[in-house]
Amino acid sequence: MDAREVSLLTLNDCQRQGGWSDAVLKKRLAAAGLDSRDGALATQLCFGVLQNRILLDFYLSHFSNLPLKRMEGRVVEALRLGCYQMLFLDKIPHSAAVNTCVELTRKHCKNPRAAGMVNGILRSLERNLEHLPAIPQTDPVSYLSTLYSHPEWLVEEFLTALGSEESAKLLSANNGRPPITAMANTTKISVEELADCLAGEGVQIQHHPWLADCLILSKTGGLEGLTAFQKGLFYIQDPASKLAVLALDPGPEMKVLDCCAAPGGKSFACAIQMGGRGEVLSCDLHPHKKRLIQAGADRLGLRNISPMTADGKLFRPEWEGAFDRVLVDAPCSGLGVIRKKPDIRYKDPVPLAGLPQVQSAILDNAARYVKPGGVLVYSTCTLLRRENEDVVLDFLSHHPEFEAEGFRLPEYVGDARGGMFTLWPHRQETDGFFICKLRRER
Repeated sequence: MDAREVSLLTLNDCQRQGGWSDAVLKKRLAAAGLDSRDGALATQLCFGVLQNRILLDFYLSHFSNLPLKRMEGRVVEALRLGCYQMLFLDKIPHSAAVNTCVELTRKHCKNPRAAGMVNGILRSLERNLEHLPAIPQTDPVSYLSTLYSHPEWLVEEFLTALGSEESAKLLSANNGRPPITAMANTTKISVEELADCLAGEGVQIQHHPWLADCLILSKTGGLEGLTAFQKGLFYIQDPASKLAVLALDPGPEMKVLDCCAAPGGKSFACAIQMGGRGEVLSCDLHPHKKRLIQAGADRLGLRNISPMTADGKLFRPEWEGAFDRVLVDAPCSGLGVIRKKPDIRYKDPVPLAGLPQVQSAILDNAARYVKPGGVLVYSTCTLLRRENEDVVLDFLSHHPEFEAEGFRLPEYVGDARGGMFTLWPHRQETDGFFICKLRRER
């Protein structure tokens, strides 16, 4: 099984079974046993199709007499793979892109005529690459939706928040490739020493331009195979998530509660900032996530983390007023991490409407655990106001004992003197992320 076949089957699995592409692809890659080069190509093909699906379908529809929605799922994915390679990948000959997609169709599709249809559509596309149909610009929502392959409802949300020019920049950034950012485990090693260790393993490193103890990695190969990883000298985390912990500002002897902790990155950041002292109670709703957090803490050698299973909405009387710092990284729509999970943009928006109620319930409950004078941080990895500012403002209207408090950010990032801040992929080169710092005054 080669990279294109893995991509085809992954894309089909995601469409039919509703799984997230990163998890499905990881399983398919492991089963296929591809080397790192072919694994990288499979990832590029799979993510590239998902990032550009609406645009690919727009062009394919112009060269097909049969509507895509009437075709077998694997036929559609084969067409998208071929179209993506011809439009976006310069190093793959068009003939190779067409031929491999035709062969994959012949191998995996039920209709014996499907391979001929795929060949005809892709050959027609190839002949017209210099004269592709123009995307209509009469409606800005439809135009941006097609050009950047985001559903119209989401484009409308961003246009309302940012306007047309900046929305286009955000949508374009969402289709980019995020950097791999590694946080040094400074309980074991300095960032300078970590940089030397990784360079010695052939990894290309660059110090992050505005976040201390953070390195940007490239040419890593399999991260888990690196000696520095196995020794627990670093963990992978987006800079935006680290900023939430900096806003929380946990100290060495404090008691910290991370309410929705999995996979554990913010708990790790807290424990490291505390110098391995104090206590971090790292909670998640799902039992298997407890094991995941424990494995990460063990690898990093962080003995001040105690993972446990707990529902963030259910009150635990023994925790009332017991914590100096409480972090609520709430379950959310995830629309700030589209760069890493490109298919998240295609979520059905209807179930998302209930998220603010869940977020408010968790925040209300977590507030009861904060000591007078302590800090509560609310964060999400989404960019929707109704899950961010609106949740916090509603909370403050019912909790006069809390006040929003400004916090320091690196100068490059922006000003959080009002106590709330949103990071945007096209502005700060991070995940889309919301942070609010709340101080309990009494």
